[in-house]
Amino acid sequence: MIPSLPRPAWLRASTWIYTAAFLIFLFLPLVVVGVFAFNNAEYPAPPWRGVTLDWFLGNESAGRTGLFQDHELLASMGTSCLVAVWVTVLSVVVGTTNAFLLERTRFLGKQALSILMLAPLVIPGVILGISILAFASRIAEFADDTFGLDLDFLRPGLPLVVLGQFSYVVTIAMLTISARLRRFDRTLEEAALNLGASRAAVFRTIMLPYLRPALIGAGATSFLLSFADFNTTLMLVGSDAPLTVMMYGRMREGATPVLNAVSLFLMIASAVLALTLLRRGSARERPA
Repeated sequence: MIPSLPRPAWLRASTWIYTAAFLIFLFLPLVVVGVFAFNNAEYPAPPWRGVTLDWFLGNESAGRTGLFQDHELLASMGTSCLVAVWVTVLSVVVGTTNAFLLERTRFLGKQALSILMLAPLVIPGVILGISILAFASRIAEFADDTFGLDLDFLRPGLPLVVLGQFSYVVTIAMLTISARLRRFDRTLEEAALNLGASRAAVFRTIMLPYLRPALIGAGATSFLLSFADFNTTLMLVGSDAPLTVMMYGRMREGATPVLNAVSLFLMIASAVLALTLLRRGSARERPA
């Protein structure tokens, strides 16, 4: 239907109903989690027992350990941040390199290589984690038996978690940067080269400022995907458990509203990060 033509009343009503139902389905569970983070009960579910901040600040007299007093949860958050930083740096650097490789060069097998780079996106996280664990363990055992080398970074632990998450996050970073790079006007680059600028100077003064929004977006997306990853991480984690694995263990033992408090804290942090990036992006696009 042409947008300028008037639509019948039933179609307008059904559009609004569908939109409202979709938003309720999407956000109602998040609202419930956030509300019950303040529930004055020992379980993260109805009925409502009143408002309390014990699940954030703790209450020794009631035997409640709040989020900001739970050293295991805070340590797992730090572990997740550490892993996410490494995954983000690797994904942005390698994703930028891959974007230039696919967008700026021509070589035999380019299409096949492009498909292989996209393959991790369609592989389930559990299968990806198991495959990486089996492959890395075989290499570590071979190096130990043949050369007497102890390759600890190929054993379950944070280095293997970083490699496992990087294997699919880098693809998303590459797609984000490729989309921006594809729209670049190459005559600007050619003009700078004709005027005597080196390729390093062209990249630093022209390409990098142009790619900065995509790099920031790819970095933010990579960080959030790494921080929230569970399936691949569960297969590769060692003794230092990231937050998602720690929360999974807590849920199996018996959930408390502390997990709701953690979820609310992460939702607020993610929203602040997203709004900050959107504000910076709109400020750059606004004419001077």
